[in-house]
Amino acid sequence: MKYVVTGSLGHISKPLTESLVKAGHQVTVVTSKQENAAKIEALGAHAAVGSVEDVAFLTNTFNGADAVYTMIPPRWDAADWKGYIHGIGKNYASAIAAAGIKKVVNLSSVGAHMPDGCGPVTGLHRAENELNKLDGVAIKHLRPAFFFHNLMANIGMIKHMGIIGGNYGDGSTMVMVHPQDIAAAAAEEMKDLSFTGKSVRYIAGDERTTSDVARVLGTAIGKPELPWVNFKNEDSINGMIQAGLTPEVAANYAEMGAAMASGAMAADFYKNKPALSPTKLEDFAKEFAGAFAQA
Repeated sequence: MKYVVTGSLGHISKPLTESLVKAGHQVTVVTSKQENAAKIEALGAHAAVGSVEDVAFLTNTFNGADAVYTMIPPRWDAADWKGYIHGIGKNYASAIAAAGIKKVVNLSSVGAHMPDGCGPVTGLHRAENELNKLDGVAIKHLRPAFFFHNLMANIGMIKHMGIIGGNYGDGSTMVMVHPQDIAAAAAEEMKDLSFTGKSVRYIAGDERTTSDVARVLGTAIGKPELPWVNFKNEDSINGMIQAGLTPEVAANYAEMGAAMASGAMAADFYKNKPALSPTKLEDFAKEFAGAFAQA
């Protein structure tokens, strides 16, 4: 089988590529950076260097593939982040139609059932809709929970302020997942290709309170009393801007955090809750401790 994987050497795309290559498939990996080409070739895949903003490039790359894995990379300088995400979804849909692709595994997110009010995930909702307009194309939307790796952004806060936190809710439950488990689910769908129509698959590995997150990560770094602090939306935005994010990106992340805190973001997940994947918070805590020690 011939597959195209977008997302370069990311936390999901790299292990997905490795799995597909190991199974004997031909894999082309889309990357925006020429310097990644040699690393991709070393995995046994072919590198296609170009931009997901270039429909002609995507169409040419997709031509002849049995299936495509689509993901929308972040663009931290976008003036309208939701609009940018929606636009890349349109690009993928146009290229998929032009190349005659019939099977697509698309990376989305928990919360993509929400047409508004969920920050960047609102953009993913719109991107899903663009793909769902394609006639004769089977789409499997993967909707993973909050990435464990997003917690790495708190390392500076812990080191300089002695706290961990966000605007996700005080004592609320976070649904989380490790990228390796998302990659495993994506590989399963890509290898099988039995899905039809337009469907959704939720992926989650652990459900823990914010207090649990602080305790487990704190224990792993030798700070068992590390407190979780819930921030007001305005304070969360200001903190992210001080950390270097643009006001647009910070506002979108805060909106997503508020949707997590209210329970709206996970509402459809709980209506369609899957069996939990293997990797738990304690497993990720070992990675977190390694990154903390090196920071």
